Amino acid sequence: MNDIIVAKFGGSSLADSSQFTKVRDMVLGDKNRRYIIPSAPGKRNNSDHKITDLLYMCYQLASHGINFEEVFSIISRRYEGICKDLNININMEEILFDIKTKIQQGATRDFTASRGEYLNAIILSEYLGFEFVDAKDLILFDEDNKLKLEETKLIIQSVLGDIPNAVIPGFYGANSKGDIITFSRGGSDITGAIVSSA
Repeated sequence: MNDIIVAKFGGSSLADSSQFTKVRDMVLGDKNRRYIIPSAPGKRNNSDHKITDLLYMCYQLASHGINFEEVFSIISRRYEGICKDLNININMEEILFDIKTKIQQGATRDFTASRGEYLNAIILSEYLGFEFVDAKDLILFDEDNKLKLEETKLIIQSVLGDIPNAVIPGFYGANSKGDIITFSRGGSDITGAIVSSA
């Protein structure tokens, strides 16, 4: 039986399309790399912004009733550019519009921040030809926002047992009501460790 490898790729590893290509070559170069955990895009250079920081900014502006269109357009251009460069056929415009609408309608800080990993995982799953499995369906938190580790492991084993290859966004999960809950910054490492342990 082959060993299963869970691989986590950080923000700088997935900052632009050329980095996505490197990641694809690494993943497809070893058939044991079956479950992939991406972070949100990081900085491409010193003057650039991390996507998660921009999403937090969108939340802050929206929560004070301030227009966040300009900041969100930076996020949109980044993801649309990656899709275009990689020739990926995803309706990213529609997905981004849905996220922007939810932020305008009062989405939580955790939901807003988590969308960087969510979007990167959608793109990476399409690029690799792996199944996208949303972390909200795997990582379970209680009503006090504490990880329910044993229950989470059972869910992961049940869901991923029938899926040979998957991309799972890092950094977040959900409680029993379906509300998105994030780990602290750097939480994609935690997601990777949990999936690997399970």
